[in-house]
Amino acid sequence: MRYLIAAGSNQRHQRLGLPPAVIAAGWEQLSQAAVVVAKTSAIIASRPVGPSQRRYANAVAIIETSLSPAALLNLLKQIESDFGRRRGQRWSRRVLDLDIILWGGGAFVSTDPALTIPHPLMRERAFVLGPAAEIAGDWRDPLTGRTIAQLHARNRRPKKRPEKAPKPLDPAPKRP
Repeated sequence: MRYLIAAGSNQRHQRLGLPPAVIAAGWEQLSQAAVVVAKTSAIIASRPVGPSQRRYANAVAIIETSLSPAALLNLLKQIESDFGRRRGQRWSRRVLDLDIILWGGGAFVSTDPALTIPHPLMRERAFVLGPAAEIAGDWRDPLTGRTIAQLHARNRRPKKRPEKAPKPLDPAPKRP
């Protein structure tokens, strides 16, 4: 089974160093498990989402494994833990964050809210769609039918500003 995995890091690791090195080491650790890391994107820098002030390093990889989505999620969470990730505040600083974005089996919904494929926020995240378009641009979102390249192009379009309501005309001044 093929999966698209996103990686993010915005905290230095005491042994590995800066976030781009952490992501590269994350791919290496994933390849030592029951996983083939078939292709990786370039690592990009992005602004944080939420309260964190630190910039992120982000990348995606296409992996191949016989693991089910639930088993793969468990493996990803174990790798995050091995890198020092502690559960806590959402969108806070983290050494390594790994998420399942898409898989070859289409959509997958579990009773575990952490396991929804496609990832519920992927269509809004340029830091996922950009690297994903680089290596998996022809993959399709099973819910919209659009390719990653199309989603990325839509995400990059300038957002329309809400139209302002026309100002009401002032009534003609009354004459005394």
